[in-house]
Amino acid sequence: MLPSTDLAPSRRAPPPLLDLRNDLVFKLLFTRAPHLLADLINAVRHDEAPIVVERILNPQIDAGDLDGKTIVLDLHARDATGQLYNIEMQVRRYERWPARSAYYLARTLSEQIQRGQDYELLKPAIAIHFLAHDLFDDPAQANWRFELRDRRQPTIRLGKELQLHIIELPKAERLGCLPAALSAWVACFQHGWEEASMKDITHEPVREAVGRLKVLTMDEDARWRAYAREKAIADDAAALAYATRTGMEQGLEQGRARGLEQGLEQGREQGRRQGESALLERILARRFGPLPDATIQRLRDASDADLETWSVNVLDAATLAEVFGE
Repeated sequence: MLPSTDLAPSRRAPPPLLDLRNDLVFKLLFTRAPHLLADLINAVRHDEAPIVVERILNPQIDAGDLDGKTIVLDLHARDATGQLYNIEMQVRRYERWPARSAYYLARTLSEQIQRGQDYELLKPAIAIHFLAHDLFDDPAQANWRFELRDRRQPTIRLGKELQLHIIELPKAERLGCLPAALSAWVACFQHGWEEASMKDITHEPVREAVGRLKVLTMDEDARWRAYAREKAIADDAAALAYATRTGMEQGLEQGRARGLEQGLEQGREQGRRQGESALLERILARRFGPLPDATIQRLRDASDADLETWSVNVLDAATLAEVFGE
């Protein structure tokens, strides 16, 4: 007698934990747990007085935020003293990212008051950015803090109104010389889905964050939104890379501007498919282990319809074969 089909769900492996380096997952978790966000801020700013997050200023996540056109999903928060925070998880490299960061930090400061109001109303604007890549060449530092200071006498600070923290996550993990709480958060961002890597973490807020991440992972809507966000970012990156290559080639004959425009148009479709295939490949490898060469090639040769079907199947499949309907 064949086993009852209604027993199948009990045999399914739980889905892999969502990745906190996905900026949507990052925002979902910390929006729902302001006390954990406060602990993260305090870990980064360990030499400052501890703060309490009074309010998340932009808790909403709109459908348009998932399509990749938004560079990053950031968090805006205010502490009990009125200080403003902009916290970001940045997973992609952008050539003009430092300029963008400085611009939005300055806006956070300037938008606090209207014309004619007293400057005493200004509260410090503090940005904290976690990068999933190394930004600076210095191999010995991963925790950076930028302020308005004199070039010749850096001990002289103009004021504390603008502050920018940058944590290079891969380098921070390699160096391993951060304060204990911040090291625990770095480990969570880098390996939060790996039970073996997290079992020795004793910092209680990080342990709570991993527990909340497990709950969030079981939310099918959250999994879909996280997948859509990661897919959109991968598609955008692939399209940009293809457009750049094509634009450079066509630019020799048609001029750089026209070549880039045509390359971008042609690259979006191919880049979307390449990005979706690459993303599904990473998800399958993380779920079921190293993939056979034949499976990798199958993903790269797949049609749009196949990729869509397999992407749906992976949410509930217990084996690699089930993903492909076998």
